[in-house]
Amino acid sequence: MIGRIRKLMDAGVIGINSRNRSYIMPRNPRRLYALVDDKVQTKKLAEAAGIAVPELYGLVNSVRTAREFHRFIEGHDDFVIKPARGSGGKGILLITERRREVCIKGDGTALQSSEIEHHIQNILGGIYSLGGHPDQAIIEYRVKFDPVFEKISYRGVPDIRLLVYRGVPAMAMLRLPTRSSDGRANLHQGAVGVGIDMATGVTTSAVCRDRRIIEHPDFGTVLSGHEIPHWEDLLLLAARCQELAPLGYLGVDVVLDADLGPLILELNARPGLAIQIANGRGLRGTFSAIDAADLSGLDPIQRTALSRKIAIEQKDVG
Repeated sequence: MIGRIRKLMDAGVIGINSRNRSYIMPRNPRRLYALVDDKVQTKKLAEAAGIAVPELYGLVNSVRTAREFHRFIEGHDDFVIKPARGSGGKGILLITERRREVCIKGDGTALQSSEIEHHIQNILGGIYSLGGHPDQAIIEYRVKFDPVFEKISYRGVPDIRLLVYRGVPAMAMLRLPTRSSDGRANLHQGAVGVGIDMATGVTTSAVCRDRRIIEHPDFGTVLSGHEIPHWEDLLLLAARCQELAPLGYLGVDVVLDADLGPLILELNARPGLAIQIANGRGLRGTFSAIDAADLSGLDPIQRTALSRKIAIEQKDVG
């Protein structure tokens, strides 16, 4: 066990205690958590800054409003309902089609209006929220994922997690839904995490349930070598998010919509560390390089350029 721990440390892998002690506590003031823990607040901040997010159809904050949720989806054949303060993909209901009196989920299941209303009431009761506190239900645009992911994503919408350290994009991974994750891009539920070369935007190594894999478990498609569209724009979006929520250790979740391009889904003040496993290397070296750089006065474009420069240097060292 000691030998394994030493090997991980030598590889620059950051553990949960080190993340909390060395990065989250000194870099993320608690007073700023509200900016990212509430998805409604995050959406408003992003829109004010001109950053694209999925369109908000409606916000349900009472049982009475839950009974009237139909008025928010008038004119929309598909939509998403999710908790404003949820985490880990819990409580997200994705509707892909409406047929008369029923709504069809991504897996083909038909839901009556009463079932959707019940789900919204569960959200309001705080079943899915951080700390179990009363919540609000967001009803918004359903993302149509970019066809580039069609052969490596099972049903749901893949997303890209970018880890931003002191305003500089430090590491990224593509999260791909699988059959076992029920079409959700959540690693804890069985989704695939695929590392991305920060300099080129090309996928590298992959992991599923903490096990190294080469192919998508449902399609047998090789996961490395896929070029992420709009990569420069994605890095810039992530760097700009530091202005929205000035946290030194920040997770930025982005999706690529087939029609609208890159959209910010949410921000995270406590992003996990599985991104290191997906990329096959630790974060410590990149964080140290960012700490050694003079960041004073750098705008998002310059921080994006620094990100790619450090990525190339780290690759040469490796």
